[in-house]
Amino acid sequence: MGYYVNIHPENPQHKQINNVANVLKNGGIAIIPTDTVYALACDFSNGKAIERMAQVKAMSANKTKFSFVFKDLSQVSSYTKQFDTPTYKLLRKALPGPYTFILEASNTLAKAFKNKKKTVGIRVPKNNITHDLCDRLGTPIAVTSILTDDDILEYPTDASLLYDEFKDLVDVVVDGGIGGLIPSTIIDLTGPLPEVIRSGLGETDHLI
Repeated sequence: MGYYVNIHPENPQHKQINNVANVLKNGGIAIIPTDTVYALACDFSNGKAIERMAQVKAMSANKTKFSFVFKDLSQVSSYTKQFDTPTYKLLRKALPGPYTFILEASNTLAKAFKNKKKTVGIRVPKNNITHDLCDRLGTPIAVTSILTDDDILEYPTDASLLYDEFKDLVDVVVDGGIGGLIPSTIIDLTGPLPEVIRSGLGETDHLI
């Protein structure tokens, strides 16, 4: 059974961050807050954890849509082939923030996945908990959003209710406050022009 922990969203406690980071480092999976919705999370480089996280969503890893949370743009550059000046300027304008950008994946990332991913969804959330977890872990965190069966409330917002539902499936649930209801805006940068794949919390008028 997983455990439940409160972490202050503005000033995350170092001890609690270290504990959760160690869970991820040892192949565990967690539920964590972001600057949008709550998400399942694991160390991106742990294949077994990736598979397990996909099973929690009742899908195969090849079908599950993962994004990767980075602490900052300097960490992003190691995991994408696409880091030219126009791309960097756009990312710098938007991040940290509620966006997922689709970029060409580097070989470093592709090796972590059996299906040889050619693209990567990158996130740098404006959230101190996710930032500190990435910093402590030293590698990106693979995340996938959690959906509900509720016809009205698509994304769960209460960490305590998430714990009740997932405590036997995950190793830790992080309560970082009430979660959001709107997912990130997804922008594909792999084509000739930026393309909005999903309109979410992030505004796009100043980016595209």
